[in-house]
Amino acid sequence: MPAGAQAPKSSVSLIRDAEIEQLLRDYAAPIFKAAGINAGGTRIILINDRAFNAFVADGKSIFVNVGVLMDTATPNEVIGVLAHESGHLAGGHLARLRQEMQNAQILSIAGLLVGVGGVVAGARSGGSSMGNTGVGAMGAITGPQELVRRSLLAYQRSEEQAADRAAVRFLAAAGLSAKGMLTVFRRFAENSAFLSKAIDPYTLSHPMPAERIAQLETLAKQSSNFDKPDPPALQARHDLMRAKLMGFVEREGGVARRYGMADQSMAARYARAISDYRSGRMAQALAAMDRLIGEQPRNAYFLELKGQALLEAGRVREAVPVLRQAVSLAPQAGLIRQMLGHALQQTGDKALLDEAIRELSNAAAREPDSAEAHQHLSNAYAAKGNIAMAELSAAQYAFTTGNWTVAHTQASRALAKLPQGSPAALRARDIVEYVPPDKQR
Repeated sequence: MPAGAQAPKSSVSLIRDAEIEQLLRDYAAPIFKAAGINAGGTRIILINDRAFNAFVADGKSIFVNVGVLMDTATPNEVIGVLAHESGHLAGGHLARLRQEMQNAQILSIAGLLVGVGGVVAGARSGGSSMGNTGVGAMGAITGPQELVRRSLLAYQRSEEQAADRAAVRFLAAAGLSAKGMLTVFRRFAENSAFLSKAIDPYTLSHPMPAERIAQLETLAKQSSNFDKPDPPALQARHDLMRAKLMGFVEREGGVARRYGMADQSMAARYARAISDYRSGRMAQALAAMDRLIGEQPRNAYFLELKGQALLEAGRVREAVPVLRQAVSLAPQAGLIRQMLGHALQQTGDKALLDEAIRELSNAAAREPDSAEAHQHLSNAYAAKGNIAMAELSAAQYAFTTGNWTVAHTQASRALAKLPQGSPAALRARDIVEYVPPDKQR
């Protein structure tokens, strides 16, 4: 993807892409507004995992697997998924689940103590009261824990149902259809239907598929927006997003099967252009990109793709004007500014260093968690001869990647050179004084 997959100190690979992230923000905006969720403080994070899954993890982030985006035919299906996860956020389910887990832990310990008492009593009576020495004692220990587990799972099922109901409310308030959400959950139901007869419903964290679909269908069809279609322009963006993911995530053969040469839609040509670029057929890829740009000259993401292809092919001077144009069309996209700043710095032209620093500083401000922005900014400052700021940017890069020792060392060096009380010095001091989680008491 344009900004690459970033997965510092984790086996989970995150995808960063300006086009996809903007589309997801546009999908979520009316839902967040209806739910009373602060859009500015809530992130949608894309995981490079082909499984169809989405979840919330910290009360302010929704994680979406690429499989959700690649396997949904319409925007409304993705919007339905986001609405459900927004139901968890708006309902404070994570905080309450943690409390339930704490309660369950207490109950589990209490149950274990009762079980130990049962073991002692059984031992004193020779175990005859349980009918079989040892078996009764084990039942006394595991019984309360199993009840606690089932109680916790029952709580989770109730929260899933609450999130479903909240999602339908949010969609109705936003004037959107719940049909896409129903379509997605029907797919889940079909995939798990063959297991349903063998499953104990009390050991599930989600409602049984048939029960869930029945309840959701009743709620969804009560809305006057149920048959409301997605706007054609939004559907076109959705198709391009899926094509982009296919081009970057799937192997060349998979792209060819999905988008055969007979398919001359813009989405198909987008996917094939990306596939050609990834396969090293640069001339063919650039020609296809130019045709796409010719049809949509104000599409910043077509320009971004061409700029990335040129940059990675070592044609940096050619990439710069293309990326400048992309930034002018999408000035809020920090990831595109990051790429432009990197390209400017890579030219080796000292006359372009000030522009490179401006773009990379802008990108780092918009994308504070982007390690690459800080890394490129450090290189640009070093080329400019500003060692203090180069060390500060290196410290921020190390901090972002979780290398606390290097971050502390670089920030200390920068702090000794920076003007006392300056914004840069304050940032350096914050890093110096930071205590990593594993060292906090």
